[in-house]
Amino acid sequence: MSPPAWKRPLRWWRSKLENLTYTLVQLAHNFGAVTAVGTAAAALWFVHAEVAQLRLARWMSIAWAVQALSGAGFGATSYYYYEKFPDIKGIAIAALVVKVVCALTGFMLAYSYPKTAPRWTPARRDRAWRVMFSLSAAALTAAAFLRWFS
Repeated sequence: MSPPAWKRPLRWWRSKLENLTYTLVQLAHNFGAVTAVGTAAAALWFVHAEVAQLRLARWMSIAWAVQALSGAGFGATSYYYYEKFPDIKGIAIAALVVKVVCALTGFMLAYSYPKTAPRWTPARRDRAWRVMFSLSAAALTAAAFLRWFS
């Protein structure tokens, strides 16, 4: 039995609003990911001035915060529209754990970098950027597994 005629437009709008919500969350998540990878790559291979690297670390901490918030936004959107969280299993759960660990570790390192890095040797600063690049690349790789296996 189909819904009454007056309810059909409401379902149509709800569906469009749901798609728009997921799109905006995905947009924020994608820009957070590219910023996390890009800032680390820029600091490693293109920008070697200490002051500029401090700015890049601030941008990276913002990128990781956007990643975490938009990642939670996926779950919140699913919960709002379906009253349950996405049903993921196996490899998708492992990929999500990798993303969360990378985001937390990357955020803590990037956030603390401007306060602590000025006292570090250039080799230690370079190592920190390599770790931050590895964390962002690992999170991006895990995202592909999460998308494919969920």
